[in-house]
Amino acid sequence: MQVEMQRSGYEALFVPDGTPAYVDSPMAIGYNATISAPHMHATCLQLLEENLKSGMHVLDVGSGTGYLTACFALMVGPQGRAVGVEHIPELADSSIKNIKKSAAAPLLKEGSLSIHVGDGRQGWPEFAPYDAIHVGAAAPEIPQPLLDQLKPGGRMVIPVGNIFQDLKVIDKNEDGSISVRSETSVRYVPLTSKDAQLRGY
Repeated sequence: MQVEMQRSGYEALFVPDGTPAYVDSPMAIGYNATISAPHMHATCLQLLEENLKSGMHVLDVGSGTGYLTACFALMVGPQGRAVGVEHIPELADSSIKNIKKSAAAPLLKEGSLSIHVGDGRQGWPEFAPYDAIHVGAAAPEIPQPLLDQLKPGGRMVIPVGNIFQDLKVIDKNEDGSISVRSETSVRYVPLTSKDAQLRGY
């Protein structure tokens, strides 16, 4: 997959109005949330590429603007299932509006792409197990419900840490055992409760 270092025209649909869309840095999207820099989106898409084949299931925790959820949905296609979970209802609503303007709109309409309001730390059991799980905020430790909802042979990409964070790549082996490696140092907003996020952590 080609790493595109500036926001594509497609990604520009998902940043707030009046925001410079073609800058390789994180941007505030309101409610103390951010959309990641394009190079981080590209990194996560590359790390999950083998687990985003047609017909596979993917969970996007902290789906924010809906951009990566839409990318995942296009990769797994109408036979697959892409699920976004966002605990700020206003962000979930705006992400649905963004997706309706994008190439992923038919998948939303047909139901293979869905956005839900909920605590992403609990995953979304309805469509588990998942071939791929992406987490867009930094957890102090890897949430057990997400590990439980990862399919054997599946992969999760999640930033882990408080002040110092690493992007962890977690593979669930066919026997259910877990392999973890650190991909790179990162800086994400915390994966926390809705109330803590709205208070500014």
